[in-house]
Amino acid sequence: MKVIKKAIVLCLSFTLVCSTLTGCGSKNNNNKKSNTTEKTTSAEGNSSSTEEESSLSGKIELFSTKTENSMILQTLADKYTEKNPNVTITINAPAEAKTVLTTRMTKGDMPDIIAMGGDTTYTEVQSAGMLEDLSNEGFVSNIQESYMSMVYDVNKDKEQVAYGIPYATNASGILYNEDLFAKAGVEVPTTWDEFVQVIEKLKAAGIQPFELTFADAWTCLPTWNSLAPDLAAENFNDERKAGNVSFGATAEFTELLQKYIQIMNYAQTDFMGTTYDDGNKAFANGEAAMMINGNWAISEFKKTNPDIKVNMFAFPGTNDTNKNYVTSGVDVLFTISNQSKHIDIAKDFIAFMIEQENASQYIEDQFAFSAVKGVEQSNITVAGVKADIASGKVANFPDHYYPSGFDLSAILSEFALNYMNGMADDENITATLKNCDEQYDATNVD
Repeated sequence: MKVIKKAIVLCLSFTLVCSTLTGCGSKNNNNKKSNTTEKTTSAEGNSSSTEEESSLSGKIELFSTKTENSMILQTLADKYTEKNPNVTITINAPAEAKTVLTTRMTKGDMPDIIAMGGDTTYTEVQSAGMLEDLSNEGFVSNIQESYMSMVYDVNKDKEQVAYGIPYATNASGILYNEDLFAKAGVEVPTTWDEFVQVIEKLKAAGIQPFELTFADAWTCLPTWNSLAPDLAAENFNDERKAGNVSFGATAEFTELLQKYIQIMNYAQTDFMGTTYDDGNKAFANGEAAMMINGNWAISEFKKTNPDIKVNMFAFPGTNDTNKNYVTSGVDVLFTISNQSKHIDIAKDFIAFMIEQENASQYIEDQFAFSAVKGVEQSNITVAGVKADIASGKVANFPDHYYPSGFDLSAILSEFALNYMNGMADDENITATLKNCDEQYDATNVD
């Protein structure tokens, strides 16, 4: 994680870019059959749509692990085949996509192109030796260096090879209601102490500081994912994987959970029973000033209250502003199977997708950020993190580095339940970090 931060800080000149997460906002208006979104696009015989007919010919499959982006992928695939009339592209975005992909790996039946997140699923596929090396392709130079570094960092043995091309990214931090901040007379904090002062002023003004939605366990993750990059030791993830350090013996993770408890102290009383959907509606209706989550939640707020004035800022986890990063990761990257019979078409399609016009169309549809240089997310609701992202002041989601099967959301849900049930804070923190270490060790296998 902090290895990435070093690389990112060196890349201060790149332009705005940017999940999840473990969940992201959804536009599930796909046509499905048997829980699978699978569509085919072809413009065979439509050569009049191009100035010069392409010599490319063949059928490829684009497999996506996100059902919610299948429609925009279909739109862009249609656009591509208009210019390449002898190419057919099938979009396949099945339910339980990761399980489907794992099964296909074992059978040696890999899709031509795979669009997936820059997480443990990617690492699993890459480490199996099934992906084409794209390092020498010209389009690699069009990708922000900070996000390429994130891909390298989750390659097996941190190999500096572009097996995956970052495309869409996301950001997590503090979502806040601008009107409620103005009502309480508070400004966006940049340090932890300022953050606590803002929370207390909101409370004193009769405004609920936080809306938490822990009935859905995955929403316990954003607080950890926002604090850990700011607090954890520079080489913690590498050292933890090697077994040289532990969560329980590391003071920074004790501090993380102490600050986590402070957040829960200022949440609504029933946060363990509040679902993500209900919490989004409550936040959209002005029932709380802040929510800790990602840009994907904003479109959900807008469904309830199109006029809400919402923005985002980096979680100020420390009193050192240089250490307070926007948590941002690769939500979608493109890979090509080295078993594909049409690697030339697959490469050409990725090059097409990276063209600025097409990359812009994708992020506007998905309300995401882009890893493509020069492509900006201009929506004012994320203006608060725009400068940090543009300057490279971002850190990857910590849970992208944890072993597959390490269920941190369940651990943190238990931590929050212990808090609600009155367990002493020190006892709760000790038990939670012990749980982290035991589950990490049980799943940390190659």
